[in-house]
Amino acid sequence: MNSLEQAEDLKAFERRLTEYIHCLQPATGRWRMLLIVVSVCTATGAWNWLIDPETQKDSDLKVVLGAHLEDSDLKAVLGAHLEDSDLKVVLGAHLEDSDLKAVLGAHLEDSDLKVSFFTSLWNHPFFTISCITLIGLFFAGIHKRVVAPSIIAARCRTVLAEYNMSCDDTGKLILKPRPHVQ
Repeated sequence: MNSLEQAEDLKAFERRLTEYIHCLQPATGRWRMLLIVVSVCTATGAWNWLIDPETQKDSDLKVVLGAHLEDSDLKAVLGAHLEDSDLKVVLGAHLEDSDLKAVLGAHLEDSDLKVSFFTSLWNHPFFTISCITLIGLFFAGIHKRVVAPSIIAARCRTVLAEYNMSCDDTGKLILKPRPHVQ
């Protein structure tokens, strides 16, 4: 095979590679936009889920205490010598949920201290649906589809390296100098 035929073959290969990578770009762009939209929806839903007072009941005792006890009742239970700032320190650092129930007795019920995980998800359908959609997209292989042209170019580089060639991300061939054997 003479050098003219080799050059034509290389040009044909380069045209086909650039054409194939160029054809993948619109689909890749759509997959990227879909991933961005679903990720933003999931992040927004997660933020709303985390700042919801119903979700925070098990970690934020202030909501529970504020709904059931007056300040005077709380001071009577914990001791009249406590200031409001001391009250927060005592509750936050020293009492577990079980200790709090024992101290406050009839004022609290189990449902006041905890919201089950599934109930919390049921109360936030936007987050639940967007999270399920995001997980489904990853199971469908979106993590590969958003970088498909890069995967094709990387695989071509691996094969072309044996022939002292490479290619860029658009599929253009790069001829490397031949190694000098001495």
